[in-house]
Amino acid sequence: MHYIEQAICASRKGSTEVQTCVGRNVRPRHVSMEHTAMEMTATDRPGLMSEISAVLAELGCHVSGAVAWTHNKRAACIVYMEDDLKHGPIMDPYRVAQIQAQLENVVEAHHYEGERRSVRLAAPAASQTHTERRLHQLMAADRDYEQCCSCGYDSSGDDVAHRQKKGSNSTEVKIENCKEKGYSIVTVRSMDRPKLLFDTICTLTDLQYVVFHASISSFESIAFQEYYVRHKNGWTLDSESERRRMIQNLMAATERRVSHELRLDVTTQNRVGLLADVTRVFRENGLSISRTEVGVQGEQAVGTFYVKDTSGQAVTSETLEIVRREIGGTVLVANKSSERPSSQPTNLSNTSPSISTSTSSSSSNGKQDNKPGFSLGSMFWSQLEWLSSNFRPIKS
Repeated sequence: MHYIEQAICASRKGSTEVQTCVGRNVRPRHVSMEHTAMEMTATDRPGLMSEISAVLAELGCHVSGAVAWTHNKRAACIVYMEDDLKHGPIMDPYRVAQIQAQLENVVEAHHYEGERRSVRLAAPAASQTHTERRLHQLMAADRDYEQCCSCGYDSSGDDVAHRQKKGSNSTEVKIENCKEKGYSIVTVRSMDRPKLLFDTICTLTDLQYVVFHASISSFESIAFQEYYVRHKNGWTLDSESERRRMIQNLMAATERRVSHELRLDVTTQNRVGLLADVTRVFRENGLSISRTEVGVQGEQAVGTFYVKDTSGQAVTSETLEIVRREIGGTVLVANKSSERPSSQPTNLSNTSPSISTSTSSSSSNGKQDNKPGFSLGSMFWSQLEWLSSNFRPIKS
């Protein structure tokens, strides 16, 4: 609560710096003053994360944290790293240029001429942006939202709506104008999940819209969000193009964090080149990463990987056993990916690697029991989700 009060006061003063609480620090840690960041957007393809990690390992860059999303065949990732020898940010202009050139070669290797791609190496800066908000910004700049209105788009008068035709639990976005009050009413109906509100508000803010009133509710697994908004310059969503852009971006914001692939929670002894080795194991066993969150907690490396078979088949138990044996440490498996997996931990001893596979249990009426279970990824992310990614470019 004290942290929330400080954040509100800081925003009123126009400050980007938030002081920590006296006594117990209740906020996640930042690493902006200690790490160099690599931001990348490119066409998604199997093995991309493995190739990037391998290059960083070869160049002596120790990865301290990484987050990657894929959506509509586009990929975006932010990797936090430090110099393995100096144990600090990479500041030498020649070394920075060398690393960036090698990463650009990896990203460009399988691209056609004219395809969108971007690699940016940045130094720490005092200003801070939430890592996941920065990922939204990167993917929006990469125009991953362009396929989000390919079906079900309807425009008539003051009403514009879009829904994905993927069943009764699809996402629906609707925009109306409240002319007598001078607001645009934006309504979002979707599956409820953790961080849904965060994703929506970040998108509205980055589109330069101010929320004057809002109503948020959820019933069972469905979330309802209603916002009364105006552009920061005072106008409403009057043009068809602006409405469509708003709908596309909100649809993308609700989709980017959703993964339907197999979830693997991994914890093992941290070392240089670990991420390269883990992603290589996935690639060599025909697994492609759709989303990941990795980082360091003490001497342990902790990560969550959402993977799928590159051939389109279900991931077999034999493949999982090979992956577990080659990675080492502890691997927890959830048959269905979710933000709160139901898989339970087995023996966490480093001397006894293990796999635990389970699904949500069913009650007598046939509904799934979605009670949250233990998650190594959640344990790590509670400490590291506020990684900064608003960095200043390094000038050569």
